[in-house]
Amino acid sequence: MTTTHPYPDRPVVGVGGVVVKDGKALVVKRGHEPRKGEWSLPGGRVELGETLRDAVRREIKEEAALEVEVGPLLDVFERIDRHLGRVQYHFVIFDYLCECTGGTLSAGDDAVDVAWVSVGELDAYGVHESAAAVIRKGLRFALELPG
Repeated sequence: MTTTHPYPDRPVVGVGGVVVKDGKALVVKRGHEPRKGEWSLPGGRVELGETLRDAVRREIKEEAALEVEVGPLLDVFERIDRHLGRVQYHFVIFDYLCECTGGTLSAGDDAVDVAWVSVGELDAYGVHESAAAVIRKGLRFALELPG
């Protein structure tokens, strides 16, 4: 059996942003694999020569048309998906807390929809538990910040 699916030869570095505004967090509905059609954090791959924080800003701008201030690192997360017994995706993802500082929310790039959600709405949106956990952590952390 021949497959045309590309398999990585090394892990990919990615970023995610828990964007907080008025007690809610930004989620995006993914338009491409992996996890096409699922609601998750905005984020993606780090480009060559790009810092992690610059990658977070770029991905959020591309996917949701928002400007953000990137805050503290919330979590480092490793995700490995397999296909036909081989590694299909292997991401090492750095998730940051972000504050929305400008822009008008709209879906773009590989996001087909965007929404501000409260912690109580995460299940209704079907947000994967790993993403929901970092969103809850980010919202708790944001409440503790001065100002």
